[in-house]
Amino acid sequence: MLLWSLMLVVFGLTTGEFVVAGILPDVAGGLGVSVPAAGLLVTAYAAGMIVGGPVVTVLTARSSRRTLVVGLVGVAVAANAWSAVAPNYASLLAGRFVAGLVVATFFAVGITTAVGMAPEGGQARAVARLTVGMNLGMVLGTPLGTLVGHAVGWRASFGAVAVLVLVALPLVARAVPGGGSALDGVSAVAGLRAFADRGVLAAIAMTVLGNVGVVMVFSFIAPLMTDVAGFSSGAVPVLLLVYGAGAVLGNFAGAWLADRALMPSVAGLLAVLAGVLGAGWFAGGSRVAAGVLVFVLGALAFAVIPGLQTRVVSSARTAPMLAVAVNASGFQVAAAFAGWLGGRVIDAGGGARGLYPVAAALTAAGLLLAVGVLVNDRRSSGRAPVVEAEALEQV
Repeated sequence: MLLWSLMLVVFGLTTGEFVVAGILPDVAGGLGVSVPAAGLLVTAYAAGMIVGGPVVTVLTARSSRRTLVVGLVGVAVAANAWSAVAPNYASLLAGRFVAGLVVATFFAVGITTAVGMAPEGGQARAVARLTVGMNLGMVLGTPLGTLVGHAVGWRASFGAVAVLVLVALPLVARAVPGGGSALDGVSAVAGLRAFADRGVLAAIAMTVLGNVGVVMVFSFIAPLMTDVAGFSSGAVPVLLLVYGAGAVLGNFAGAWLADRALMPSVAGLLAVLAGVLGAGWFAGGSRVAAGVLVFVLGALAFAVIPGLQTRVVSSARTAPMLAVAVNASGFQVAAAFAGWLGGRVIDAGGGARGLYPVAAALTAAGLLLAVGVLVNDRRSSGRAPVVEAEALEQV
């Protein structure tokens, strides 16, 4: 019940994040602004996540988990409902910022609650079940929300997200445990001290470096598939579904691997991901190869997530929820950087195809860090697995 209700909220929040891309021209026309100006709505949501991760989590440190989750979901409902009726561009921009403000903290409390209630050896699979809500939000919720926006009007897309998250609210309120504070009795100041631990910083850095390359490729998947592989623009939605199918399968496969060998699986998956991204430079011009590449990239991109999230939780022994919230903010920073860097690579004359080797190099940097963490764990003469188990029991 807990995981299903949390997954439903994640599905709604993810749909609300990505549906803007599908209705951008409609929003621009409806509010009388340019498409680039409407694109800042995406930036506002990401900025909300970046700021909200550490700030909202620290400010709500004394709240019980149930109170916090209900409050976060309530704000998400209100912000999306406001987005549906916002009278002008400025108010809609503010609504998207507020909608993003609560997402990182919700992911953090959801992940740490799910991990804490999971059986020993099943922590990464608990993370994967929440992550599948994100998968479905991208590949199912976003297209459906876009269809609603085109058929009824762009405001209906935000209204549908608000209704969906509102439906999940009583389910979450009933399922989330009510006892204890969000940071499990740890003060906000003590929680912040967790970031003096190099293990915590390394875990967050792995998330950033391990994801930035594949996020950059995904951000520019349309020109990669049309300009490089030779697909028609009409094939892009189908290719996105292929990516999503790979993501769902990879999500659970990666969780299964992480529950058996956490850091070896993370390092191994990053190594394969770097290799596949590098292969895109050579094979990306073939339609067949590009189609396979899209599926494999989706699988690998999401296979590594359960392990990375579990490592963050296990490393931050004193304040795992705060660490996961900051980790989610870090992912948004990586996504923003990926979009900027990808544009610079293309403008520099490398074309869209030049994204593949750059993405491979970035992922290789994440791999080197993961290998360093793995070697350090093994030098600890078996202490790291014990520490991880104790940390997970404290969540």
